[in-house]
Amino acid sequence: MALTISDEGLESIQLSAEIREKALHKAKEGYVMALLEVGEITSSRAAKILGISRIEVIEMMNKWGISIFDDSLSLEELQQEVEQAELMLNQQNF
Repeated sequence: MALTISDEGLESIQLSAEIREKALHKAKEGYVMALLEVGEITSSRAAKILGISRIEVIEMMNKWGISIFDDSLSLEELQQEVEQAELMLNQQNF
């Protein structure tokens, strides 16, 4: 995934490679979180894109104020999501 930001105001700023890379990483994180928020990708897909675990994505969603639950889920689907989350948490604690 290539992330290109074109803005005359930003292009004129002289940045070190380290700072530019950090800013692009944050921009990518924000883009992925926005896609998650509108339901275009799943947390599993977000984890793959960002190269982190699903638990880390869930923690990141919390930081960005994004609910981990899909409002369109049925009660049964929601219960399955909770059970999967509990299983993942239990596996990490071992």
